[in-house]
Amino acid sequence: MTTTLTKDSNPPQWHSLPATEAAQLLDTNLQTGLSIADADRRHAQFGANQLVGKAGKSAWLRFVLQFNQPLLYILLAAGVVTALLEEWVDSSVIFGVTIINAIIGFVQESQAEGAIAALAKSVTTETTLIRDGKTRKIPAEQLVPGDLVQLAAGDKIPADLRLIAVNNLTVDESGLTGESMPIQKNTTPLAATTTLAERTSMAYMGSLVTSGQGQGLVVAIATATETGRISQLMEQSTDVETPITRKLGKFSKNLLYIILGLAVLNFIVALPQNESWVEVFTTTVAFAVAAIPEGLPAIVTITLAIGVSRLAKRNAIVRKLAAVETLGSTTVICSDKTGTLTENQMTVQAIYAGDRDYTVTGVGYAPDGEVLLADRPIVQTTPALIQCLTAGQSCNDSHLQSQAGQYTIVGDPTEAALIVSAQKAGLNRQDSDSQLPRIDTIPFESAFQYMATLHQTNSTELLIYVKGSIESILQRCDRLLDDRGQFATLDRARIERKVDEMAQQGLRVLAFASKSVPTAPQPLAHSDIEQGLVFLGLQGMLDPPRPAAIKAIRVCQAAGIQVKMITGDHILTATAIARMMQLSQSEPESHTGQALSQMDARKFAQAAYTGVVFARVAPEQKLRLVEALQAQGAIVAMTGDGVNDAPALKQADLGIAMGITGTEVAKEAAAMILADDNFASIAAAVEEGRTVYQNLLRAIAFALPVNGGEGLTILVSVLLGRVLPILPLQILWINMVSATALTVPLAFEPKSKDVMKLPPRNPNEPLLTPRLLRRIAIISLFNVIAVLVSFEWAQQTIGNIAVARTMAVNTLISAEAFYLLSITQFVPSLFARLRDRHHQIAYMPAIGIIAILALQWLFVEWSVMNQLFQTVPLSFDRALISVVVSLPIVIIVKLLNRFDPIE
Repeated sequence: MTTTLTKDSNPPQWHSLPATEAAQLLDTNLQTGLSIADADRRHAQFGANQLVGKAGKSAWLRFVLQFNQPLLYILLAAGVVTALLEEWVDSSVIFGVTIINAIIGFVQESQAEGAIAALAKSVTTETTLIRDGKTRKIPAEQLVPGDLVQLAAGDKIPADLRLIAVNNLTVDESGLTGESMPIQKNTTPLAATTTLAERTSMAYMGSLVTSGQGQGLVVAIATATETGRISQLMEQSTDVETPITRKLGKFSKNLLYIILGLAVLNFIVALPQNESWVEVFTTTVAFAVAAIPEGLPAIVTITLAIGVSRLAKRNAIVRKLAAVETLGSTTVICSDKTGTLTENQMTVQAIYAGDRDYTVTGVGYAPDGEVLLADRPIVQTTPALIQCLTAGQSCNDSHLQSQAGQYTIVGDPTEAALIVSAQKAGLNRQDSDSQLPRIDTIPFESAFQYMATLHQTNSTELLIYVKGSIESILQRCDRLLDDRGQFATLDRARIERKVDEMAQQGLRVLAFASKSVPTAPQPLAHSDIEQGLVFLGLQGMLDPPRPAAIKAIRVCQAAGIQVKMITGDHILTATAIARMMQLSQSEPESHTGQALSQMDARKFAQAAYTGVVFARVAPEQKLRLVEALQAQGAIVAMTGDGVNDAPALKQADLGIAMGITGTEVAKEAAAMILADDNFASIAAAVEEGRTVYQNLLRAIAFALPVNGGEGLTILVSVLLGRVLPILPLQILWINMVSATALTVPLAFEPKSKDVMKLPPRNPNEPLLTPRLLRRIAIISLFNVIAVLVSFEWAQQTIGNIAVARTMAVNTLISAEAFYLLSITQFVPSLFARLRDRHHQIAYMPAIGIIAILALQWLFVEWSVMNQLFQTVPLSFDRALISVVVSLPIVIIVKLLNRFDPIE
């Protein structure tokens, strides 16, 4: 065995080696394959042909790490404080919220860990091979380097192969390279620098044979394959924090430092005023409990979870909660082309025959459409048009299948498009096959760039149809069929100009020709069509853009979001699609993968920023493009469906996989899945994401003034040497009920009408902007004044501290209720309903108000609650005073909403 067959050696450039040299290096036989004994030895050396991810963190460690968040530090501190106060019920509730939050994060993370497992599953199959000269079928896991594998249409390629024999072999490599069309394979050695998408002498693991047969030598298995390298890229890519986690982390740390600093200040000020340091400590604890927003992490989780539910109704399935908010901050969407921006169905759009230009309507494989001449339906098909279309459907190995009105193809998408274009002109494949039965075929070969078929006719002559590239067909033609069905002089320059016009539109152009022969060549040979062909015409086809995607791109651009196309397709085709979809206001800036590979880091970063189309890019380059955009401060959403997209999907701030056409690898690597594979769903998802962010800001703007008011009330009382207006346990009650009954409705707030007219939020903008801080400070100050006024009035007039404290709690709860009504759409939606009975009422705040009234009635009137929280029942007039004192907040918030709004 040669030294090539070791795990540690650098593999040769197999695509550049002749088949015989590859066999020598692999120490195998091109006719009989490996012996069974040799295969067993290699299996022991190289192991199974399986993709195995690196060992991840243990389940218990991943669960413990869920608590490694500053907000949860605050929550845990609150639990410890309440436990020290021996308030076991409240302590249990706080710890319960913490554990639930950790469980949610643990479940979401566990789902993401399945990406590598899904990659292994996606390539599990059986394969046919030759060992000891006999054809055998074995599990793909048992393949070893040097095995001689046989391929047929429909097979999934089980390992990386150097092809040694092909017969019209085409392979769909879209999942690996992004190339939308099946690749015609051959055995010719290529230059060592040939890019992955152009290695026609190779077949790669996980790809699908669409037609023909072939044989190949296994040159790489498991993680040594191209698919295996991608799985390693997925492992190496870093987990990126989303904007919400970054902002919450920074906000929580700052809040923690502020609370601790003020708590120390509170202790220092109170100590000289009291003889008992225990009482001082209790007062300090009361301040800390008042200032800590215990319910905020739970509210953030609830708000994001509701966003997930809304997105699911709009065909966007979110696998990670924080991805909901990331949508709202997205500044760049990097989209795959095939099947995402386009229909993923080749469609003939233009025909040139008999020196006339025809357009073809309709999209996809359904024969719904017509052939137009000068934008009008053709009245009568001309001989040249009929022959051009007949050549397309007769020189063809594919066919369409219809089931319940849905059309699918069996074979090559390009050939399916030719069948459909003929049907749109009224031609029937079955009639053509019966009138022109096929006698022989020359399969398409990349070396010749054409396919030819021989047909029996009703006359004594036979007919040869040829289809292929314009270069291969035109040089074999010496005349053309004109519009009257007569032979005419061939104007090559005119036809080449017409081909250029079609190519500039992004169309893939095929040429068609025919030749009559008196007798049947046995068999049909290339020499029979070397010359003397009659040029019949051209058909130009394209995978058309989705109309809904075009509209969605407009919405994204209006929202200040750049859309970039990253595809494995040809640069001309990709640029034409970008032009049709108006991805750029000017001519789209396009780059090929080969050009990107020759750029230094600075030029690459510049190209990533200014470029609109990136064609023929390798998986590593997709990953680099995402990283380059992120390095420039962009929040990147990456869409994709193939194995080749997985590393970039995982690296992006938001990976979006296709739910229908996407591979399991792409789905597991992504944070969001589009159930309908529709780019338009991304625009809807962005809208929901922005709404979620606005609702989060509302929740923070609502929750923090409550804690601010409580904390300042304690601090002011200490500084003035007065008794506490609200006890620690009563503070916990306020925080608990406000976090549930009053704050949760904010998560259900509907979107505002201008949400998609705003630019993306600055990803570096903190949660607490100056505008939001001003609002929190003003509302907190009002809460302090309202509570102290209510408490002092009761103390002075009634002289009962329990009554005074009960009224203080009522006042703060009332202020919260009025504040909620002032920042939600409940009241505006009621007035809108009076004008339009079909208008939806934002009723969730009303439910919260009703719930808080019921809870507060229990808090004041129920004897059990009186004993637990040291409250007393209130008369109607005293309860009414608490409400009246809190009413001015409505005026204050009205002014803030007008001159200093939250959004």
